[in-house]
Amino acid sequence: MLELTPRQIVEELDKYIVGQKEAKRAIAVAIRNRWRRQRVEGEMHDEIGPKNMMMIGPTGVGKTEIARRLAALTGAPFIKVDATKYTEVGYYGRDVESMARELVENAVGIVRTEEREKNEEKAKEAAEKRILHLLVEKFEHEGREKDFLPEEPKIEAEKPEETAEKAPETPNIPGFDFLLPPGLKQNISKEDFEKMAEGALDIMAGSGFDRAELKEALKGFIDNSFSGAATSDSKVGDAASDSLQSQKETADAGKKTESSQAFATNDKQSKKTKLLDRVQELLKAGELEDELIPVTERRRSMPVVMGGIGPDSMADDIQKMFENMTSKRGGRREMKVSEARGIIQEQESERLLDDDKINERAIKLAENLGIIFIDEIDKIVGSEGGHGADVSRQGVQRDLLPIVEGTTISTKYGLFSTEHVLFIAAGAFHRVKPSDLTPELQGRFPIRVELSDLKKEDFARILTEPKSALTKQYIALMKTENVELVFTDDAIDAIAEYAAQTNLTTQNIGARRLCTIMELLLEDLNFDAAEMESGHVEINAEYVRSKIDAVANDEDLSKFVL
Repeated sequence: MLELTPRQIVEELDKYIVGQKEAKRAIAVAIRNRWRRQRVEGEMHDEIGPKNMMMIGPTGVGKTEIARRLAALTGAPFIKVDATKYTEVGYYGRDVESMARELVENAVGIVRTEEREKNEEKAKEAAEKRILHLLVEKFEHEGREKDFLPEEPKIEAEKPEETAEKAPETPNIPGFDFLLPPGLKQNISKEDFEKMAEGALDIMAGSGFDRAELKEALKGFIDNSFSGAATSDSKVGDAASDSLQSQKETADAGKKTESSQAFATNDKQSKKTKLLDRVQELLKAGELEDELIPVTERRRSMPVVMGGIGPDSMADDIQKMFENMTSKRGGRREMKVSEARGIIQEQESERLLDDDKINERAIKLAENLGIIFIDEIDKIVGSEGGHGADVSRQGVQRDLLPIVEGTTISTKYGLFSTEHVLFIAAGAFHRVKPSDLTPELQGRFPIRVELSDLKKEDFARILTEPKSALTKQYIALMKTENVELVFTDDAIDAIAEYAAQTNLTTQNIGARRLCTIMELLLEDLNFDAAEMESGHVEINAEYVRSKIDAVANDEDLSKFVL
């Protein structure tokens, strides 16, 4: 609720409503008392009740307008209901408890809006992140990721440097198997074979082989050939060594494979990161607004209107059942990023909301700051006979008593108490008096404010002073047709005079009479303005009389036209 003083509230109402100072002051004090109660501590906080009021006055003097402006001014849960739409429990129509449920609905809407505003930045970030991943998945699926990644430079293998001088080639050492044929080994000793091999060694050294290398190789050949059992053990050792070497090579190969796979994975992740960064950069720059992305959109079917089936709670339950059956139908379709951003942000904002906390806050807000404006309360006053429709009217008054006094009502958001809800009733009371209401209901509205009839001076002010005055509305409408419309002061006085005179001679409908007169006055201009290239139209007293005088002076005609 806005923390406005009573004087500030009256000043705000003066911008839209002319006169009725007493009503404005009473409303301002009642609203300020709501603010004061919130700052009272201890047991007294619960003991202070709202000061319900009743506004009495003819139609068209500002009762409903005060309610409209009050709703925008307070920022608190506020609903305006018409007493004529309610019936006694058991009759066809709505029961009075539904007004309390409507107030809670209004409070839930206020709290949800506040939470959405708090989470707006988080919802935007989540929406942008979701759009980013949708774009990346699309580019990868279409094989377009290369369009967003820089080309990798080609690396040429290094060529070995050529040496200036080549090392001298050494001939390979030949084998010595030709010196020991299979049949000779069993008939010759090791020492005799060594003496025989010395001669062959001299011959091979003379052929260009290195003598030291030949001697070393020959010694190894003789040892292997004449070792006997040692040769067998050597073979076993060589086999074991070969097995160990094979295991080592297998392990090295596994490590190389794992390293290769890890490198491939890291390389893939690196490319994914680069693609995300690049697409995010383009998205922020606004270069991907025309790209199409898939969006799942929940489509609501036409609501099933339930009426006249019993208590409102039952109707709400059945209504909710049909909504749940039809509202979950979703459609997946592709749309541009610029169009999808709002839908995705709305979905992300919904995910951030905690319905339980919202419902709890909304009920407390409605209980402590809620305002219910009951219009046309005089229409539920029955005649003395008390038959027919009058029975239901009397029943509505009885049903209103516990609501206004304070009771607990079950809603789909939880239990709701009306004990501290402010009720403002209004009625014209043309044919009945406030005292015709049941005494119990009269006692629930201890403050009464009477609104006065409008006079010629009030009509003149209504035409010019409010921010949304009728003359200002017509000037704005004609400006769209490049027509400058001007009302002179004497024209304003003439219109106000006709309005006051007609209200005296016919039914008094208050300021609504001005709407009828203005439409009749500007009928020709409204019809021809579209064909006027541009122009300046001045409305003066003479023009007003030429259009209104004939109708206003004919009493029978004015009853139907004005």
